[in-house]
Amino acid sequence: MRRQFVFPMMDHQPFFCFPESVGHYKDETDHWVYRPAGTLNNFNIHYVASGKGFVEIDGQSYMLQRGDAVLYFPLQQQTYYTSGEEPWDIRWVHFYGHQLQEFLTVHRLHRSKLWTLRQPAAWERAHMALLDEAVEHRLLYPTTLSMLTYAVIMEFIQQAEPLSSGKRNHAAERIAELLPLLQNEACAPFILEEWAERAGISPHYFCRLFRKIMHMTPMDFVTLCRMQKAKQWLIERTESTIRDIAADAGYPNTSYFNKRFLETEGMRPSEYRTLFGK
Repeated sequence: MRRQFVFPMMDHQPFFCFPESVGHYKDETDHWVYRPAGTLNNFNIHYVASGKGFVEIDGQSYMLQRGDAVLYFPLQQQTYYTSGEEPWDIRWVHFYGHQLQEFLTVHRLHRSKLWTLRQPAAWERAHMALLDEAVEHRLLYPTTLSMLTYAVIMEFIQQAEPLSSGKRNHAAERIAELLPLLQNEACAPFILEEWAERAGISPHYFCRLFRKIMHMTPMDFVTLCRMQKAKQWLIERTESTIRDIAADAGYPNTSYFNKRFLETEGMRPSEYRTLFGK
């Protein structure tokens, strides 16, 4: 299965970033690419959604599998190919922009060609949105194409960490899988030990990995989820008191709820309701 779209290169396009091509190959047992140095003058992310494949760098072969990716800067030699036994499901995007080299270097993406993504599904969604837009509308909406390309790049920046010695942290993947559940259950009492047990790791390691994945503590994430729900309820539940909403959001103590709301939103719940309520 091959699904792809190729755009013409536009030297004077006004956007920060723009796609040159975007695509998705699956079950292509003969997928093999070699590009000598100096051939391709754009950036290239190739990401493995399933199966296995190989990348050759400086004469060495590295295996990539689910959640791994290779990032090439312009003009670099490229050699990669699928595994014959477990053909990869590969997603890619080639992109360019006048300031991207500096931007990606500032975010330290020049450190490595090989990466693994902490939350693969987030990057996959961004990539699929770009591919769908390209296939459906082609060049009709270039601003949308640029915006979706930027989303693909930023998801990569947020999720990627250098792939070292082929080691993968399955506990980190498990935490990422638990995030939707934690978001849905955020208003219930947060018991660290129970969530760590769900991930199959110690509470200390859970906190460490969570901070690495989300760049915040588990309780910070819970608080943000609670505030989101509280803000929605303040607007929608016009008959509910602040006390009721505080309790439903996980704060039996209304004074503490007011304090946390003020810290995160810069105003009291009553002020927020007055400003944004109907």
